[in-house]
Amino acid sequence: MRMQDVAKRLGISAMTVSRALRADTTVAPATREAVLKAIEELGYVPNQIAGSLASRRSGFAAVLVPSLNNSHFSETVLALNAALEPHHIQLLIGSTDYDREKEAGLVRAFLARKPEAIVLTNDGHSPDVVRLLGQARVPVVQIWDLPARPIQHVVGFSNREAMKGLIATLLRAGYRRITYFGELDDDETRGAARRHGYCEAMREVGLSPRLCAIARPPATMSDGERALDEVLQHYPDTELVACVSDPLAFGIMAACARRGISVPDQLAISGFGDFEIARVSAPGITTVRIDAASIGRLTGEIVLDLLVPAAPAQQGVAICETVPAEPVLRGSAPGTVSVG
Repeated sequence: MRMQDVAKRLGISAMTVSRALRADTTVAPATREAVLKAIEELGYVPNQIAGSLASRRSGFAAVLVPSLNNSHFSETVLALNAALEPHHIQLLIGSTDYDREKEAGLVRAFLARKPEAIVLTNDGHSPDVVRLLGQARVPVVQIWDLPARPIQHVVGFSNREAMKGLIATLLRAGYRRITYFGELDDDETRGAARRHGYCEAMREVGLSPRLCAIARPPATMSDGERALDEVLQHYPDTELVACVSDPLAFGIMAACARRGISVPDQLAISGFGDFEIARVSAPGITTVRIDAASIGRLTGEIVLDLLVPAAPAQQGVAICETVPAEPVLRGSAPGTVSVG
């Protein structure tokens, strides 16, 4: 089915059909409605590639996330899509699986299609990705962190400062023997930044960091059993386990329940991220609250600004939007020490 077939059905020119499909069309509303109805009836699929070549616009933005089954990234992508879709910008989504080589391949593939912008989660990038994006004439927005050397624009928060703030709050509550449980092979990742924040908070009060790790990113609920074994083996006097994420914290809490270890009376637990599971578990998990949807919404606003030629961002001005990251104390590690 071709555009000419739609035009023939309605007795109008193919050019009129083409104009009726544009968002900024000057075609009369009644004509446009007739065109859309005919398209639906005939099953015609407009050639968006041809349209983009004519307008020099691709009509899509690329977003790369480490995982598609992480609710935080899902919320971010949904909010980003909600911001862009009314402006006829579609999302192409790539999952890196926390693999920098895979991320590099996706960046190359997306750049070949000339996206309006590339949005990628900051988890440390290979030199190849930094070079590609630094040379590309494509707006780049890094999200979910505040990298020390951003490629272009940033929407996020300091994972290091957020974890440091949580640990400082727990230290003020009276906890001292706090063991951090993170991930292996996490150089330059957001998890590594959280570990550094934990270490800084401990050292500032004269305490030595106590570190454990068993899994490469991302640590999951299924790692909880082995994580608890690791903590009890290396630091049996632990009062509180500070986890890199809420899913791992829930996994350790479930392992404690199976072994008859009372939380928080015998072992307190904290997470990071304020996932839904942290809010509905019993007891609730002490964590750091992040508004994932705000990251997506703010990113969408920046992308839209970048498409306006007169915008400051198009004049070489980097944008950095920060979102709040606040400690939330719940029953798994309350504001007063209860560990016996």
